[in-house]
This record gives sequence, structure tokens and C-alpha cells, in this order.
Amino acid sequence: MNALAATSRNFRNAARILGLDSKLERSLLIPFREIKVECTIPKDDGSLVSYVGFRVQHDNARGPMKGGIRYHPEVDPDEVNALAQLMTWKTAVADIPYGGAKGGIGCSPKELSNSELERLTRVFTQKIHDLIGIHTDIPAPDMGTNAQTMAWILDEYSKFHGHSPAVVTGKPIDLGGSLGREAATGRGVVYATEALLAEHGQAIRDLTFVIQGFGNVGSWAARLIHERGGKVIAVSDITGAVKNADGIDIHKLLAHKDKTGSGVLKRENAADVKAKFIIEAANHPTDPEADEILSKRGVTILPDIYANSGGVTVSYFEWVQNIQGFMWEEDKVNNELRRYMIRAFHNIKGMCQTHNCNLRMGAFTLGVNRVARATTLRGWEA
Repeated sequence: MNALAATSRNFRNAARILGLDSKLERSLLIPFREIKVECTIPKDDGSLVSYVGFRVQHDNARGPMKGGIRYHPEVDPDEVNALAQLMTWKTAVADIPYGGAKGGIGCSPKELSNSELERLTRVFTQKIHDLIGIHTDIPAPDMGTNAQTMAWILDEYSKFHGHSPAVVTGKPIDLGGSLGREAATGRGVVYATEALLAEHGQAIRDLTFVIQGFGNVGSWAARLIHERGGKVIAVSDITGAVKNADGIDIHKLLAHKDKTGSGVLKRENAADVKAKFIIEAANHPTDPEADEILSKRGVTILPDIYANSGGVTVSYFEWVQNIQGFMWEEDKVNNELRRYMIRAFHNIKGMCQTHNCNLRMGAFTLGVNRVARATTLRGWEA
């Protein structure tokens, strides 16, 4: 099941549990705006090449829209739509004053030089600059983009609108980026895991962990679990896997990765999973059919729209710091993130108890209910 179908299915289940009006349900599902632009740039050899850029702005009932920009050959409208919708519910679950958006350009960043990537980013920004903004839509890095990409967007946007550091998050520290942002998603995953384990009378130091994916999020999560005394016994990424029943030395593994340079849970492999807890650090890593199989086997799944919300939460902190023109110490960033993650977990558990549902539906009902309330209060029928 693709990401859009899965996200929409989860939304509809939540809407049914909440007893939402069918007209409101339809209104919440339809994106606020979909943007598709053509980006033509000269390559380094002088030839011209065209790419298609997308931005889906899903909902702004609770505040400006927020979401990443990805550079990937398989960026398509359906995927961008699903991820934009997911951001609407994710920001609501985290209780930060945003709605959801997502964007991307269908390109292979590894096949482009740095100057070609810069030209592409600037052309894309020129095409969408009047549709994004500090109080409208705030992009961030995603797959295939990074702090440098955000610096280019900030610079190009500022040519039209004056110096505007709050227009993007995930920026370099020297341009108003927040301390703690790089580790934020992985750190949030660990805080979420601690909140879940505390419910079960356990702690990270008592358990063994397997980490699937060793990019930014997986490597930070592994490092922080290791520091808390948790035993990481296996790590895998697209290049292969490392396993050690006595525990992997994460710091050595990180050093090796730095020196030397995707997996999804589906119905076919769900029965092979031996874990008691699954923490979804990626977006949509477990398809709904696998979800049902794992739930029936008593596996507790901490859903993506909560577990990986540390990144957007610290993006919110970065935006707040930029608007105030006052930067926080890293300890303050991490302490505030912990407070937000723990509070969100207890809010999700409250919805689970009210509606007698699992954690995924607890998170979806929490997020959808907050957006529905905001939409109704603003007078959507007028």
C-alpha cells in the first residue's frame, strides 16, 4: 500500500472513531494548495536541463504550514501529498502551531554538481517565493537536501522579501540555525522510547535494540541509546548489516561509517519480527497490513507521527528563536524537546484510553481532533 493510501486510511479510521461530520472529514483531507513548477537550469557543460518541482500545502488551520523539501528521482505528487498530510497530523500531535506541507524536486542529487544543485534550488525558490513565508509555509531539509540547501533558499527568498531567517529551518548555525537541530529527530526518538518504556516499567538500559537505517536519525538514536546503557545488537542500512549479540560499539561503528562512506515492514516479513516494541523513526515504515499482524502478536508500535516528531519540534524552536532574534543554549533546546515529547506521549495515551485504541490510532485521533477543532472554530463553512 502506498504512503498516500495508508495515510488516508489512518485518517479515515481516526475520523470514524471521532465521529467527524462527513463534510468536515472531506475538507480536512483535501490539500489547501498544490503547486507544480518547471525548473530549467544550465548544467556545468552549458546544456539546459528541466526538472519538475512540487510543493503541497495541506492545511493551515493551526498555523503556518511546515514540511521538508526532498531531492529524489522518485518524487511524485502522491508521495508529496501523503507526507504533507502526515505533517498536518504530526504537528498537531506535537502541539506546535503549524499545519502540514511537503515539497520536492524529481532529480538525482548525487548526479548534480554543487553549483548545479545551487542553481536548481535558487530557480525553485524563485518559482515559489510568493507562496512560502515566515507566517505562510516554512520549508526544511529532507531526503537529498541539507543545511546548505536551506541557506540557498534563505538567500534567494531574502532577495525578494528582505532578510528572513525564519523562512526555513534546519539552517547552518551561522545563519540562524538552532543548536541541537541535527540530533533532534534521533533524540526525539529516544525520548519517545523512554516515555513508552516507562509505561511498561522498563528503561533503555534493560533492553536490546536493533536499528534499521543508519542515516542521521538512526545513527543519533544508536549513539544516545548506547550512552544510556542500552545494548544495540544489530544495525542495518542500504549497504548491509552489522550484528553482535554482545552489543555493538556504536562509537567505533560511527567512526567506520564516517571513514568509508531502505527497508520497510510489509505483510511478507511482518511475521519474522521478534521485537516487543517497534519505534517508527522513519515516515510510513510499517504498512497497515503488517500493522495488523504485529498488533495481533502483541507487538507495541510507537507510530511515526509521534516517534519522529523531534525534528519538526526543534524546527519550531528554531523558528521561534529566529522571530525573537534570541538564540537558545543547546541544553534548553534538549530539555524543551524532552518536555514536548513526554507531554505528547501522555496525550496520546489519554486518547487510547478514551477510544480504546492502539497507539497509532491514539496519535491519529489526537492530531485529527486538534485540526478539526481549529478548523471548526475558524468557521470553515462560511
